[in-house]
Amino acid sequence: MQRAQIPTYERIAIDLANRIYDGKFKVGERIHGRSTLASEYKVSPETVRRAIKILEDVEIVQSTKGSGIVISSRENAYKYIHRFSNLASIKDLEKEINKLFTERNKIDEQLSESVRKIMDYSTKLRHTNPLAPIEVEVFQGCVHIGKTISEVKFWQNTGGTVIGMKRKGELIISPGPYALILEDDVLLIIGDDETYERVVHFMED
Repeated sequence: MQRAQIPTYERIAIDLANRIYDGKFKVGERIHGRSTLASEYKVSPETVRRAIKILEDVEIVQSTKGSGIVISSRENAYKYIHRFSNLASIKDLEKEINKLFTERNKIDEQLSESVRKIMDYSTKLRHTNPLAPIEVEVFQGCVHIGKTISEVKFWQNTGGTVIGMKRKGELIISPGPYALILEDDVLLIIGDDETYERVVHFMED
């Protein structure tokens, strides 16, 4: 898993906090000016200024004009390091979650495309392949609207198995026994040669 990208000024702030916590800079000690730190870290003075501003905000250092940068708290340096470590871990997890969502969406699209191809082929194969699904639309006034597939005992009454649904332009694969039957749904069903007639009759009852 790739680490979340950390801005340069934030990396400098973390490094300075570590140096303070490790005792390389003592509380009350004045450290180098921004120009010297910029040269040491090979960055612009503005980048150093932003790093120092972070440390000021969490009360690790104090920066006053004419007095330079003074170390004010080793304890706060530790808290900042610990807090940032947790934050970095959260950022890594968020990045990984986003990556997984992207991969899942891609897989869902591929799966839906494969099912659509099966449905296209099924029109040609319906009379020769018992596993090719038939399509039955749920019209207004159907007594089964608002009920689940299990509740209406679909298989027991028709001999057909619902393997999918088309609903408002979306394809629902393997909806399961507790899926609701709604108006304008298109049920995708497999069964024997007489299943279509039984399903149509059942939906019209």
